[in-house]
Amino acid sequence: MSSAPAAPATLAASTVPDPMDAPAIRWGVLAPGGIANTFADAVATGTRSRVVACGSRSLDRAREFAQRHGVERAHGSYADLVADPDVDAVYVASPHSEHHEHALLALRAGKPVLVEKAFTRSLREAEHVFDAAQAGGLLTAEAMWSRYLPHYDVIARTVAAGTLGDVVVVEADHGQLLYPDGPARLSQPELAGGALLDLGVYPVSFADHVLGSLADVTARGVLTDLGVDATTTIDGRGPSGELARLWCSMAAATACPARVVGTAARLEISGVFYAVDSRVRLVAPDDTVLDEFVAPVLDHGFRYQAAEFARALAAGRTQTWSMPWDATRRVMATMDETRRQVGVVYPGE
Repeated sequence: MSSAPAAPATLAASTVPDPMDAPAIRWGVLAPGGIANTFADAVATGTRSRVVACGSRSLDRAREFAQRHGVERAHGSYADLVADPDVDAVYVASPHSEHHEHALLALRAGKPVLVEKAFTRSLREAEHVFDAAQAGGLLTAEAMWSRYLPHYDVIARTVAAGTLGDVVVVEADHGQLLYPDGPARLSQPELAGGALLDLGVYPVSFADHVLGSLADVTARGVLTDLGVDATTTIDGRGPSGELARLWCSMAAATACPARVVGTAARLEISGVFYAVDSRVRLVAPDDTVLDEFVAPVLDHGFRYQAAEFARALAAGRTQTWSMPWDATRRVMATMDETRRQVGVVYPGE
């Protein structure tokens, strides 16, 4: 009597291409804040593309960003940026509260758009953006940069290969000490502040990456005096009954680990689980480390999303491979339900 072949005791290999092999495109950066600096550095250092223009409501801020990154043109309005004929694609780096408006502004100008996470404030706003992208046949994607990284590819392929057996539970947390003395935008409901959209999107998206849609979501949270969440926990169930245990906080720092635990083995993601320099270990039930993955390049992680977007644009696609629209929809739906249960409502909703 023959038995089924044993699952491989090694991690799957990454299939993420070298970002330097992606075609070159010309980026326009909308809203030159902190994360825009990270993106511009990654594009300049790790891809063949260039940032050729930036736009801000303040021409002085746009000029400062342009000078810092060697960008050719600075625009004193977002409308002027998206109308720039030399811009092939727009990267939206404004606060969460503005993503919906600014993505639509770019799409209505005929420009493909890469929108920072969280994609919008809500699934309803996300659908507006996708409707506009579909109508215009324009590439649109969420800049959830971790979903494009090599170790996320390793995780997904290892789970799909059956190496872990049946997945039992996925765990992830993301805590940073950003409140009350951190960026003011995190405290402000009008800017869609709070831990969930800024930090919690990482563990929610990680669980979605491994499991797909979450059902039976149960959330609890601690709110600030202004009504945004300081700490939130999320429990959910995957399509085959797998459990997800997730939490985020802007009131305390954590090591930001993640685990995927299966009946045959588990994955332990050490370091900050969503970062480019995370290590993925395949661990047997007796705690033997069977295999380990470390990315070949440990900096400028935003290069991977910029490169994949450029490949998708060259291929005439409207969605990227790593962050298709349905993935963004699932993540936004989970965060909508979490906010509903926790009691976070943004102005205008």
